Amino acid sequence: MEKEILWLRPDEKPFEINGFAWFDKEKIYRRLPENPQYKIPEAVDYLADNTSGGVIRFRTDSDVLMIKVKIKEVSGMPHMPASGQSGFDCYIGKSTKEVYCSTAIPDINSKEYERKFFQFEKKEFRDISLYFPLYMGVEDVLVGIEKNSKVAKPSQFKEKGRIVAYGTSITQGGCASRPAMGYTNILSRWLGIEFINLGFSGSGKGEPELAHLITMISKVRCIILDYQANTDYQRYITTLPEFVKILRNRFKDIPIIIISRTPVSIWAFDKKAKTQWEKGYKFQDKFVKEMNKQGDRLIFSYNGSVLFKERWQESTVDGGHPTDLGFLTMAKALYPILKRKLRV
Repeated sequence: MEKEILWLRPDEKPFEINGFAWFDKEKIYRRLPENPQYKIPEAVDYLADNTSGGVIRFRTDSDVLMIKVKIKEVSGMPHMPASGQSGFDCYIGKSTKEVYCSTAIPDINSKEYERKFFQFEKKEFRDISLYFPLYMGVEDVLVGIEKNSKVAKPSQFKEKGRIVAYGTSITQGGCASRPAMGYTNILSRWLGIEFINLGFSGSGKGEPELAHLITMISKVRCIILDYQANTDYQRYITTLPEFVKILRNRFKDIPIIIISRTPVSIWAFDKKAKTQWEKGYKFQDKFVKEMNKQGDRLIFSYNGSVLFKERWQESTVDGGHPTDLGFLTMAKALYPILKRKLRV
């Protein structure tokens, strides 16, 4: 017998939307303010509509869970599955105990889709986390439950506060097969803390305006900077000190973790290209050591080429962008670092 479905808006209580720092004020699924007070590049403004890092969280006793989605664009990248670009992931369980259930996989050439996450025999309260698409913006989304079911506010995250990650397409989640497999989403589950994903494909280049916008985010416990791959050497050494200065003026006593770019397969054959990126890391490391000498003991430098070297080229889709295996490798490397810095 077909269940009668009640469609609910997740932007209303008792649902909770996490991962969008300005959502409580603006009520739109967007990673930056709709009209930022600082002028940002057009490409960053466009990519801010991509919903990477967003999560719908709630509890329900419904034995059926569905979703109805309207995205702003159809999935267009040939090297990343549509399920990662514009699908939704469903996880069940409390903070740090979430278990993957299923993915709402979109139709390739349609901006709208409706999918069922599950239909169980038993009606009982479950903690639900629905991960937004990593790319294509979400114009509207509805959550469907069995008509006579209840919805309650979600269980709390294990850890209070937020981690902000600023960087590249890899930070954004390219090219995970499904939304929850971006490394910031994996770490959010493992650590039990909200992440704000500010990865902008090819466009997060250390602009000071973005640093100023980050200073507007509340409840920040840690910041990850991972944008070297979007810049050349000259731009990196020019932007990094100013970016950090702006952040530190606002956030006096939280860890700032700077990660140089992850390796690319061509480095095995093109030593000159590798040398250029190594120069950037050496500058980054020297800069951090100088900050340490000046008394800032909460800024840290890590070499992405070392952190993620576990047969890295075998865990990418194109020699640079990780697959799910690559993102899992990144998360495994960063997890103990973040645990130490957050003291959790």
